[in-house]
Parts: sequence; C-alpha cells; structure tokens
Amino acid sequence: MVPFPNKISAHEVIQSKIFTTEPFLYHLNVWRFKEEKIVFTNGCFDIIHRGHIDYLAKAADLGEKLVVAINSDASVKRLGKSSSRPLQDEQTRAMIMASFHFVSAVIIFDEDTPLEMIRFVKPDILVKGADYDANETNKESKKYIVGSDLVKASGGSVITIEFLEGFSTTMIEEKIKNG
Repeated sequence: MVPFPNKISAHEVIQSKIFTTEPFLYHLNVWRFKEEKIVFTNGCFDIIHRGHIDYLAKAADLGEKLVVAINSDASVKRLGKSSSRPLQDEQTRAMIMASFHFVSAVIIFDEDTPLEMIRFVKPDILVKGADYDANETNKESKKYIVGSDLVKASGGSVITIEFLEGFSTTMIEEKIKNG
C-alpha cells in the first residue's frame, strides 16, 4: 500500500511530539501566545495500563495542552523501584506516551525530580496522583509535590487525581512473575 502524497505519517505525528528542551521552547511560546492552558505531569510510565490512561485523560481534560515528562532510564534506576525497572527503555516509553491523541508533548528528564522541567515548562496546572497532597508544603514529606511551590507562586494550580483502583505497574509486574 502506497501512502497518500504529502500526508504526514502516523509515525511522524508521534515522533513530532517527543522533544528535548530547546526545540520545545518554540511550542511553549506559541501555546502561551494563544493563551492555551498547559497541564504538566510526570512519571516513569513503564508499562502503560488502564490506570495510566484514566489518569492522563483526566489530566488532559484540565487544559488545552498536556505535557508529560518521563523519567530517563537512569532516573528510574535511581528511584529504586526494582532492579528490573525500567522494563522498557526511555525512547520506547516516550513513543508510547506520544501516541495518545490527548498528549501534546513528551519530554525525557534525567534528574531525580522533575523540578527543572517544571521550572522550564512553567505549567498553568501541575498534576499528580492522589497519593500526593496538593496542599503539602513540607518538602521532606513523601506527599509533597515537587515544583508545587513554583506553580502556585506563578498563579497556577496544583491538582491531584484519584487512581483507578486495581491498576499499577507493580501489580502487573508481580502477576507476570508469579503467573
């Protein structure tokens, strides 16, 4: 089958949503100029499951543009999730994430936290799962949302989204191991 002339392939569309910081700055500026609400979330997103899709779709509904920052392979290793993680490399995880129509941009970060990425993106809305607390101010607390102080100081919102019960990468990994 021959593709239509001048048609952008689905693969090109997906790849066009995966960025490094400098090329992404242009898109951020265009979105800001158009006054589009930018929503930011982050995570490993190692094995995409129904819980992730539910969470990301709800995050996307909070604004016009959803930016997803993905931990690099090295960053995932430093999080100490398990010796087998990440199960998929960062480029694969980024490509899967970029394939969702409601995700506007994917960017990989190598730091232990997304703080520098949040500082760079300056989102209108910062989103995390409800295992965090949007009102927590103690940076030492496990419930503290990294970058929440920056977002709030610039007039943005910090929102938590309830997880879909029964879905987690750890549960799926255990099920695979134990049959």
